Amino acid sequence: MQLTGRQQEITRIVRENGPITGEMIAQRLHVTRSALRGDLAVLLSGEVIAARRRLGYYYLGGGEDPAAAEIRSCTAEDCMSRPILVGAESNAYDAAVLLFTEDIGTLFVGKKDDIQGVVSRKDLLKAAMGRDDLAKVPISMVMTSRSKMIYAEPKEDLVSIAQKMMDYEVDCLPVGTFKNVGNDRKFVLIGRVSKTNITRLFLELGKGGRK
Repeated sequence: MQLTGRQQEITRIVRENGPITGEMIAQRLHVTRSALRGDLAVLLSGEVIAARRRLGYYYLGGGEDPAAAEIRSCTAEDCMSRPILVGAESNAYDAAVLLFTEDIGTLFVGKKDDIQGVVSRKDLLKAAMGRDDLAKVPISMVMTSRSKMIYAEPKEDLVSIAQKMMDYEVDCLPVGTFKNVGNDRKFVLIGRVSKTNITRLFLELGKGGRK
């Protein structure tokens, strides 16, 4: 496809700065937006560039939608929240009260440098069925143990994390790493990623607020 000089310049601007709006391209070329309409139409029809509503124009030579690229660039440690812990000596009632007061759906059991397991609202609901006193139920009988715990690594991207949540039907993952300490293998917790974190990222992308 033979491009004019201005079309080549538009392509360069989009490749280096995309996603970028038509108004911003026009400003860089010191022309009006309407003056670029024909050139943009040629580049779009030739699939040199593409346009996405609210994002603007982006270069197809890169091979990936800019929204997808932005999501993949966000890792667990970029978007995680502060984790809430409950002691390993606690009971199911303690955990239920903490979930309510903190207004969250998942707790982590143990200490930050030695997580024993994870407990969710669903776990506590199951524990409550057929029992009169949750205070008599040790947290260890309710939680998902460390050996079966699904987790996210700090540098793991949110697409992979969202897939884990879908596959294992969980609402939140602990973020951290396993570490060998003597003969023990411990999980060191640094944060949590929930469906709320992922929803917040999509909201920021939709509003164009994330750079």
